[in-house]
Amino acid sequence: MAKLLSNAVLKGITSFPAARSSRNVLGSVYQNGLKYSTTVPSDPDTHEDFKPTNKVQGSAASLKDVVEQDVKENPVMIYMKGVPDFPQCGFSSLAVRVLKHYNAPISARNILEDPELKSAVKAFSHWPTFPQIFIKGEFIGGSDIILNMHQSGELKEKLKDISASPKSE
Repeated sequence: MAKLLSNAVLKGITSFPAARSSRNVLGSVYQNGLKYSTTVPSDPDTHEDFKPTNKVQGSAASLKDVVEQDVKENPVMIYMKGVPDFPQCGFSSLAVRVLKHYNAPISARNILEDPELKSAVKAFSHWPTFPQIFIKGEFIGGSDIILNMHQSGELKEKLKDISASPKSE
């Protein structure tokens, strides 16, 4: 009964025009009948603790240093949309699944949290798309390249001294 009632309510909501599409209206996004704010209010009463901040602070030069340090200090570094436990796109998800197959220790940064970091990574690798995977300090590429390397056996060879044996299928 509860499921029928829930379905009836959802059908009723989706009859509203705003619920059938995603659209931007004055800094708000309406999707599936719900309103999401896309702007930060300029309310003078808003406390500093509640204002959004970038996860990686600093200038473009220091962000370049952050990327260099990430790549140098982490055997497997992935710049992706989301995080390994919750990828935010199919390509990032594919890359993580392939790398996890080898029990590789994955270090990652979510490029969706900081547009400046995203730009710094692109400038560092000279590669326009994400995810971007670095192994032992070397830029490898994206999910398609990782998948091809996995299928050819090249990835197993590349990761052999930094990961446990591949999971059995």
